[in-house]
Formats: sequence, C-alpha cells, structure tokens
Amino acid sequence: MSKSLPTVIVLAAGRSARFRAASGGKDKLQALLGALSVREHTIAAVQASGLPFHVVEAAHTAHIALPGMGDSIATGVRACAQAAGWLVLPADLPLVQPATLRAVAQALTHHTVVQAVYQGQRGHPVGFAATCGPELMALTGDQGARAVLQAHAPYALPVDDAGCIHDVDTPEALEAARRLLAQSL
Repeated sequence: MSKSLPTVIVLAAGRSARFRAASGGKDKLQALLGALSVREHTIAAVQASGLPFHVVEAAHTAHIALPGMGDSIATGVRACAQAAGWLVLPADLPLVQPATLRAVAQALTHHTVVQAVYQGQRGHPVGFAATCGPELMALTGDQGARAVLQAHAPYALPVDDAGCIHDVDTPEALEAARRLLAQSL
C-alpha cells in the first residue's frame, strides 16, 4: 500500500435495515445489478481507481453491541492508520466512477476534507486528510463522520458522476440503479 495515496475505506458492515424491511429480508449488497452484485460493482470501481483500499465487514465490528457507520469508519481508519488519508465510501454506491475516487484523492493534496458533489447534492466518497485520523478513529454510533465534517468545513468538489449520490437503500433505488446501468452500456 502506498503511503502517498489515501486509502478508500469501503463500508460493508451495515445492517441494511431499510432495504431488508422493504425486500423481505434480502441483503442489498448481494442484490444483482446486471451480472455483478451491488457490492462487486462498488469494489470494481475502487479497484479500477488504482487507490489502495480496505473493506470493513460486519465481522470487523461484531464486537460492538450496536455498531453504526461511525464505528465502521473508525474500524477502517484504525486498520489503515498509516495511510496518507482516507476516502469513505459506503458499499451501496455501485455506480460511483473510478475517476470520482481519483479526483477526491487528488483534491486531498490541497484540502483537509473533500466531499464529492453532483449537481448540488453532497455525495461520496468523502475524503479526509491524515490529520483527521484521531477524530475519525474516535467515531462511534450511527452519525458517521458528521462531526468531523462540521469541524473542518469540507471542500465541495464538483463531479460529473450521478453514481456518487445514488445509493441503493431501497428496492426502488436498486431498480433505478439497474436503469442507469443499462443506459450507460
């Protein structure tokens, strides 16, 4: 792993409560989107970016009574504590583009916190410089990195990538992702 590049922290430890409730208990990350699962699409984009990455799985947060996104972020950052920074990417963003990941990573060379923004909507990944490490490792609960974002006023990086805002939290969102994927082929 290169110490000069930030590491992408792929968050795949969530309970997917909304999706499971609406889909009869199915796991959104395993749902098919074309020939690949949602999770496989996200990982493929991360791999294509050329950035180092670490996937936070449910097993990594199993020791926590009710783990939330904050716990997952802290677990991922601790696992890659020597990285030059981190890009936080939920695994339910299967259409995010590798170029978006690279652009956020590049912008981190000039900013402490960087957030991808598509047509005025804040999305993912959110990039954090190495100086944010202690704050990220202290996160707990379900608030994600909201407190770190508030403390550092993120640079809003405009991207031409609807995939950075299109998460798959419901079966309807999965169908919309299928339509968007079909249009891009």
